[in-house]
Amino acid sequence: MPKSVIIGILHTQGPETTISGGAFEDSLLADTVAQDILSLFLRQCSQNPQAPFLIAPDGAVLSYGAAHARAAQLAHAFRASGVKPGDRIAVQVEKSQTALLTWLASLLAGAVYLPLNTAYTIGEVRYFLSDAQPALLLCRSEDEAAMAVLCAEIGVPSLLTLDAAGTGGSLVAAADGQPDSIERTAVSPQDLAAILYTSGTTGRSKGAMLSHRNLASNALTLLDYWRFTSADRLLHALPIFHTHGLFVATNVTIAAGSAMIFLPKFDADELVRLMPQASVLMGVPTFYSRLLAHPGFTRELAARMRLFVSGSAPLSAEVHKDFSALTGQAILERYGMTETNMNTSNPYDGLRKPGSVGFPLPGVDLRIADPESGTVLPQGEIGGIEVKGPNVFGGYWKMPEKTAEEFRADGFFITGDLGFIDAEGYVHIVGRAKDLIIAGGFNIYPAEVEAVLDEISGIAESAVIGVPHADMGEAVVAVVKATDPSLDADGVIAALADRLARFKQPRAVVFVEELPRNTMGKVQKALLRQEHAGLFAR
Repeated sequence: MPKSVIIGILHTQGPETTISGGAFEDSLLADTVAQDILSLFLRQCSQNPQAPFLIAPDGAVLSYGAAHARAAQLAHAFRASGVKPGDRIAVQVEKSQTALLTWLASLLAGAVYLPLNTAYTIGEVRYFLSDAQPALLLCRSEDEAAMAVLCAEIGVPSLLTLDAAGTGGSLVAAADGQPDSIERTAVSPQDLAAILYTSGTTGRSKGAMLSHRNLASNALTLLDYWRFTSADRLLHALPIFHTHGLFVATNVTIAAGSAMIFLPKFDADELVRLMPQASVLMGVPTFYSRLLAHPGFTRELAARMRLFVSGSAPLSAEVHKDFSALTGQAILERYGMTETNMNTSNPYDGLRKPGSVGFPLPGVDLRIADPESGTVLPQGEIGGIEVKGPNVFGGYWKMPEKTAEEFRADGFFITGDLGFIDAEGYVHIVGRAKDLIIAGGFNIYPAEVEAVLDEISGIAESAVIGVPHADMGEAVVAVVKATDPSLDADGVIAALADRLARFKQPRAVVFVEELPRNTMGKVQKALLRQEHAGLFAR
C-alpha cells in the first residue's frame, strides 16, 4: 500500500487500543542527502537553483539559489560574531524573508535556532536568555538599546539587529560583502537543530529540544501525506517563531522544492488577492472564519486551491461545515504541538471528519491512557493522548526531571491533551488536561460544552472554563462572544436545557467583545480562569 494512503491501523490487545499511522520509511533518513532540513534545502539549490523559493506579495521572486547565497552570507555574519557549532542563536524579529533565512543560516553555521515570539516582553526575554544562554541575540532594530543592557546583564556575548522589512540593521551590514558560499557544519540526525519554548501558561516555559531527525522525518512524512510537489505554491501568512509557520510550512516546502507566497502577516484581502496564484493554504481557524466573512472569497476562487490545512487551535465544526458548503472543499485539520511537530492528520483522500484531527501519521503510534496510572483505555473512552515516533522531541532543555515526568517507561510522550479514538479510528481532542473541569465529582470536558454553545443562534464563539466554587469544587462558566445583542444568560441556559446534562450546564454566562487569544489563535483559558476566579466567591 502506498504510504500516502495509509490512514490508520488499530491494534487491539484485550480492551486496550493503540492506533498507528503505519510504517514510516526510515530509509529516507538513512540517505545522507535527506537526513536533515539543510540537506534537503541544499539538494534543491543544487538541482533547481533557479526555482522560486520565496515570492513576495508584489511578485518579486527569491530563487533557491539566491536564498542559499544570502543564507551563506548570514551564516558568515553569525560566525564572525562568535557563533560556534552547537551554540544557540536567539531570534526575536518581525517576519521577513531575511528573518526566515536566518533559520537556514543557523543550520549552515551548525547552531541551534531559538525563535522567540515577537509579543514577548523584555521581562519574558530575560528568562529565555538566562535559561538558554545563547551566543547571540538577533533583535528588532528599535529594541537594540534595551536588549544591549539585557545581554550585558545576562552575559550574552553578541547582539545583532534586523529591521521590520529585513533590509536594514547590523545583521544586514555584517552579512553584506560576505562570501555567498560556506562550508556547512557537519551534523548527525540526533544533534539539536532548534529549541522552541512552550507558551508557559502553567508554570515557567520549557525549552523543547528538537533534533534534525525530528524535523526531517516530519517534513518528509507530510510531504507525502499531503501530496506536495514542486509545482505547489503555499500561501504563507503564519508567524515564523512557531512550529506551524517555521517548521510545518517552511520545511515541507523545502522538502518538496516548492515555493511560498510569503506574506508579512495575515490579511484576508491579501489572501483573496493572491489565492489565484496559490495551491495550498496553511492557517489557523481564525483564517478560515475571516475568509468566510470576506465577500471576495467565493467558490470559484477556492476552486483554484487543492488543499486548505488548519491547525494550532481547534477548528469548530460550524466553520468546517460552512466552509464546505461555500467552497465544496473540506478543510484538512491536523494535530501537532511544539514538542512533537505533527502527530495526526485527516486523510488527503477520504472523509475529513469535522471535530476530528484524523489518524496518526506514518511512523507515529498514538494511544489513549488514564492520565494518572498510564493504563491504556478501550476505544471510545476519554483519556490522555500519548504519542511515540521519530517526530517526538528529546526532552526539555536543562530539565531532566521534567522530561522524565512527561515520558512513560516505554517511550510514549504524555501530551497533556485529552481525547478519544472513535469507532472508525479517527482521533478526537476534547481539551487539555489542565482545562478539565471537575464539578461535584463529575468530569466535564469543555470542548463538548463549547460545541453545543456554538450551535446556539446568536453565539459566534465560546470558551468554557472551570472556576472555584465552594460547594461544587469547580463551577462551569461559559464565556461567549454574541452576535445577537438581545441574547442573555437566561436565553443561553434555556437553549442548553435539552442538550446537556444538568451538571455540564454553565452556572454563569459571561459576555465579551472578543475572546483573548495568543498569536496562534488559541483561546487563553488561563487568563479567563484568572479573570473570573472570584465569580462565586462568598
